[in-house]
Amino acid sequence: MSGISARDRAENRGEGRVEDSAYDVAVIGYGPTGVTAANLLGAMGLRVVVLERDAEVYSRARAISTDEEVVRIWQRIGLAERLKQDMLAERPLDFVDAGGRPFLSARPAPRGHGHPPQMFLYQPALEQVLRDGVDRYPNVEVWLRHECLRLRQDPQGVELTVAGTADDSVRRLRASYVIAADGGSSLTRAQLNVGYEGRTYEDRWVVIDTKMLSPWPDHDRLRFRCDPARPAVDCPTPLGHHRWEFPILPGDDEKYLTTHEAIRSLVARYGIGRDQIEILRATVYSHHVRFAARFRVGRVFLAGDAAHAMPPWIGQGMAAGVRDAANLCWKLDGVLRGELPESVLDSYEAERKPHVKEVTRRAVFVGRIITERRPAVTRVRNAALRALNRVPGCSNWLQDSNWIPVAHYAEGLQARPRTKAGGHQIPQPWVTGPDGVRVRLDDVLESRWLLLRTESSAPQPSWDCPAVPALTVTPAGSCPAEGTLVDSDGVLLPWMTRHRAATLALRPDAYVYAAAPAGAQLPPPPDGFTPVPRTTAAITP
Repeated sequence: MSGISARDRAENRGEGRVEDSAYDVAVIGYGPTGVTAANLLGAMGLRVVVLERDAEVYSRARAISTDEEVVRIWQRIGLAERLKQDMLAERPLDFVDAGGRPFLSARPAPRGHGHPPQMFLYQPALEQVLRDGVDRYPNVEVWLRHECLRLRQDPQGVELTVAGTADDSVRRLRASYVIAADGGSSLTRAQLNVGYEGRTYEDRWVVIDTKMLSPWPDHDRLRFRCDPARPAVDCPTPLGHHRWEFPILPGDDEKYLTTHEAIRSLVARYGIGRDQIEILRATVYSHHVRFAARFRVGRVFLAGDAAHAMPPWIGQGMAAGVRDAANLCWKLDGVLRGELPESVLDSYEAERKPHVKEVTRRAVFVGRIITERRPAVTRVRNAALRALNRVPGCSNWLQDSNWIPVAHYAEGLQARPRTKAGGHQIPQPWVTGPDGVRVRLDDVLESRWLLLRTESSAPQPSWDCPAVPALTVTPAGSCPAEGTLVDSDGVLLPWMTRHRAATLALRPDAYVYAAAPAGAQLPPPPDGFTPVPRTTAAITP
């Protein structure tokens, strides 16, 4: 799909004419958020067009890590195992003082999503795998070197005016809905006149990507070097790369700090010799905390950096965009297929914005720990965290890296009255399906509305529909049978017991819409819910 122009795709249509056929969804931007959306929508069988201004994957590695929930999303599109081949998992992290001595060490604890809790990545390689994944779907068109100049909405859809940056062509196309994932400087957000509220931090940072030529001791540990003289991030990245980040201090020459001479001086303080790394690139950037005033304007939805920006300290910027895509795409699919009313789309912002704000708040907090430059305050910080790290309860919280909040929706698309399980995503253990094959749970759920129940659950006539299957969870050691799911790892049944649920109504994203205890009835499905058999796109070899 690389480099295909609009002229190549539609001969003799005339500049400025509307395309003959409309798309279900237009995705503007082909970074991690946009490419995840393209894969998800492609797998759902929707007709999709992706518009991307650049010709190739952006070469600078921006995100450096992700978490198990995000990999679980990529599992839905069949790419998790391929992506994990290019990642580093199970790496500890240290907060170290000016002398390099740890005052806090942490190892992320699993959250039950079925993948390693934290993985380091090399973003250009990751994006290429995701783009290759989109090539499987003939129902997804990718227009590289094209940008959206203008949007015009009407009750039936959105008309997009698109310019080809390679051939100066101008054409119009129509889509029922638009996902704008075109970055922090989103032209779409500006056209919609949506505010982008927040702040930009005064400190600018130089980000250095290198190729590791020969390893050094503990090169595979993430270190936050909390030196008041000059804090730094010292981070392993896969495929033989390594990342450093340094603040630009008052009096520094910003241009000089990006030179090879300055970079080698900065990393030499950590014992890195000239023959150990090849400097690939150095870029200066600022940290932002911003939120779009609205995530939805009619038929257009902002996602990823177009909707929010956060500092990088807990590695959740890219992850937040992928979560946006996962939350939004199945709802668009449900509305477009007539399964859900359009009002459901309002739940996208209601669910995502509070979680993004909480993640951002914690990222800012961790950043303050790392970047504190007052020597007296850093001495207190180091001593206090060392002491807390020796207290059993506190040490567990600190060492588990529990500063990344679990995505739990207090509002949005869930039944009332609220239950203990409502708004939570169920864990993903290994299970044994009806065919006797041991698989991860989501591979059985298949991204559809579904009931999970225990053997003590009551019949649920309000959910009785061929398009909403029901599976009975049986204990580990049970014999596989039609309509059952064996809890091979002994995770699902205890989770349901803790959440006082004998029956769960699951949304396609494995979040609990409704729950009921033994012998009780579930609340009814959402208003206007008319489930239809699930269809998927044919995948080209």
